[in-house]
Amino acid sequence: MEYETAGDPVSGCKWTRKTTQKIARQLKRAGICVCANTVGKLLKKMNFHLRVNLKTLESGLKKPPNPRQRDLQFRYIRSQIRAYCAQGQPVISVDTKSRELIGPFHQSGCKWSNEPIKVYDHDFPSDSQGIAIPYGIYDLCLNEGFVCVGTTCDTSEFAVDAIRMWWTKAGSANYPNASRLLILADCGGSNGYRTRLWKHQLHVAFCNRFNLQVKVCHFPPGSSKWNPIEHRMFSFISNNWEAQPLYSYETVLKFIRTTTTSAGLKIRASQTCR
Repeated sequence: MEYETAGDPVSGCKWTRKTTQKIARQLKRAGICVCANTVGKLLKKMNFHLRVNLKTLESGLKKPPNPRQRDLQFRYIRSQIRAYCAQGQPVISVDTKSRELIGPFHQSGCKWSNEPIKVYDHDFPSDSQGIAIPYGIYDLCLNEGFVCVGTTCDTSEFAVDAIRMWWTKAGSANYPNASRLLILADCGGSNGYRTRLWKHQLHVAFCNRFNLQVKVCHFPPGSSKWNPIEHRMFSFISNNWEAQPLYSYETVLKFIRTTTTSAGLKIRASQTCR
């Protein structure tokens, strides 16, 4: 299930592309005889949930993507992850978390408290001390995260700066003999596949500087939730600071650094002026 799982970065809900019948057949080939109903019960214990149709598609003349082509893209990404990990080369998943207003602003969720936490009745940016833009790097092989908190805009230069900071402070020490790096990213945003500045900065400010061969695998449009960082790191950060106003940048960094999981996730965080 490791490469067939997607998840919601806020609620932590997970789902899979495979049906219980397919999973049962694969387990049978592996020598484990269980029925589809038993597989469903086990998935519920692992925090998987049934999904319903969500009316979000826009009608029009735009041709929908070919499901077979999308499946081939997912299979290719999965094969690249396995190949890099088997060779001891680093594999990271990157993305930008939603920006947060710094100050006594409302945060979704609830927590145990003797009295309610008072926050502003409206989220006006003019009342904030600034904004926090967390750009995350998740190491799939070591289950470690690194978050660079920006204070201005989410740009391609900021994205590459965050990756460079991760490599300087963590990546080079964890992979001293690495010659290649695999990056998993969404198809849009500051690290989108059409953004020329992203490609230029990766080549000039990262590859040339550290003498690394970098391959970027973009997930297909509309499938950003399959990016591992969403359900393996960002969801736990959101759970850690739910119902807790982010009064300062130090508060943001503290909640990120104290985010852990039973699987041993550890996250480092740093602030940048970008």
